[in-house]
Amino acid sequence: MENSSKFDSPTNISLANNDLVYNMIEYKVISVFLVLFICGIGIIGNIMVVLVVFITRDMRTPTNCYLVSLAVADLMVLVAAGLPNVSDSLAGTWIYGHAGCLGITYFQYLGINASSFSITAFTVERYIAICHPMRAQTVCTVSRAKRIIAVVWIFTSIYCMLWFFLVDIHVNKSQQVECGYKVSRNLYLPIYLTDFAIFYVIPLVVATVLYGLIGRVLFLSPLPHHPESTTERWREKSSKEKNGSQNDPNKTPNRPRTKGALSSRKQVTKMLAVVVILFALLWMPYRTLVLVNSFMSNPYLDAWFLLFCRICVYANSAINPVIYNLMSQKFRSAFKRLCKCGHEDTQRRSMYMTTNSYSMVRETANTGVEKKDKPAHKKPAVLPKQTSIVGTDGELYYSVV
Repeated sequence: MENSSKFDSPTNISLANNDLVYNMIEYKVISVFLVLFICGIGIIGNIMVVLVVFITRDMRTPTNCYLVSLAVADLMVLVAAGLPNVSDSLAGTWIYGHAGCLGITYFQYLGINASSFSITAFTVERYIAICHPMRAQTVCTVSRAKRIIAVVWIFTSIYCMLWFFLVDIHVNKSQQVECGYKVSRNLYLPIYLTDFAIFYVIPLVVATVLYGLIGRVLFLSPLPHHPESTTERWREKSSKEKNGSQNDPNKTPNRPRTKGALSSRKQVTKMLAVVVILFALLWMPYRTLVLVNSFMSNPYLDAWFLLFCRICVYANSAINPVIYNLMSQKFRSAFKRLCKCGHEDTQRRSMYMTTNSYSMVRETANTGVEKKDKPAHKKPAVLPKQTSIVGTDGELYYSVV
C-alpha cells in the first residue's frame, strides 16, 4: 500500500507521514484546537436538535424528522471522524487497532452518506408540501417520514459495509501504525466516482431544480395555493350563507393568518436552502481534492490544505444547529426552553412549596377564626392567588414538556 494513499480517505484517518509539517508544534496546536472547537459546538448543537424534536410535541413535523436524521448523521461524522484526528495529531500514530480502523471508517462513511440523503429527503418533502399541497396531506406525514428515514439508513448501512474489506492497518517506514487502504489506490477510483455522483452531484442537482420550483411558487406567485386558503374560503362562504350577510366578521382575521402561513413557509424554505448551499460549499474542497487525486500519479497532499478540507467537513456537520437557531423562531424558542429546563424545574418546586405554605397558613387562620367566632354559616375560603400560581405553574410545566 502506498504511504500517501491514506489521505484520500474522506476523513483522513491517520496523520502519520514522513512530512515534517505533521510534527511541527504549530500544526498540532492549530489542528487540535480547531477540531476540538468545531466538534464540541457541533456535538452539543446536534444533540440539542434531537432533544427538542423528541421533547416538544409541536416540533414533531415531517421536516423536523429529516432534520433529526441529519443531526444524527452529523454527530456520527464529528465523533467518528473529528475526535480520532485529535488523538492522531497528538500521538502521531493510529491507536485504535484493527477493529477501530474498520469501525471508525465505516461510521465515517455512514454519517457522510446518510447526511447527504437526509438533505435530499427534506428537499423533496418541501417541494411536495409547497408545490403539491393537496398531495402533501397524504404524502408529507410524520409516519411516512420515519419510514423514509429508516430506508435511508438501511440502504447506507448496507452500502458502507464495503469499507470493511477496503481498509486495514499497517506499519510504515517510520515504524508508525497507520489506518488506510488495503489495496492499491487505483482500485478505489470507481468507488470514489460512485460516491461523488450519488452522494454529492445528484443531491445538489435535485436540490437546485426543486428549490427553483419552490421559489417560483413562493416568491413569484401572488397567492399561495395551499389547503389553508381553500378551507378559509369555504368557511367564509358557509358563514355568509348562514347569516345572510356579505359582511363576515371572520373575514378580516383570515388574511393575516394566510399571510402568516406563507411567511412561515418562506422562512423554513430559506433555512433549508441555506443548509443545502453550505453543504455544497463546505464539501466542495474535499470532494474535488479526492476526485482530482484519483486521476493523478502523484496526489496533491499539502498538509495545510488537507487540514482546511477536514475543517470544512467538520464545520458542515457543526453549523446546521446554528442555522436553525438563527433562522427559525420555533427552534430558537425550543433551544431556550431546553437550556432553561433545569432553572424552571427549580422555580417550579419553589412555587409549589410557597403555595403549600400559603395554603397551610390560611387553613390555620381560618380554623382559629372558626373556633373563636363560630359562625352559623361556613363560607368556603377563596384563594385567588393560589389558583393563579398553580395555573401558571401548570402552563410552565406543559410548555416545557
